Amino acid sequence: MSTLTITAKGQVTFRKDVLLHLGVTPGKKLEVTKLPNGQLTVRAERAVGNINNFFGCLHDPAGPVLSIEAMNEVIAAGWAR
Repeated sequence: MSTLTITAKGQVTFRKDVLLHLGVTPGKKLEVTKLPNGQLTVRAERAVGNINNFFGCLHDPAGPVLSIEAMNEVIAAGWAR
């Protein structure tokens, strides 16, 4: 259990181990839910989206068109290094 100290401005600072546990880094957001009896839940805000938003993100209509064989050659050359 971690104990947090409230500053004069009403702010708290989470310890690094807590932030690592939540999986957050600077600039990320936390969701805080107020529960009965003065309790809170804190969790990392998760990205919203689905796999369909990813499809086509690498497509460049002006880029080169590669055959499967050409792609395999590029992959093999990358692994060879």
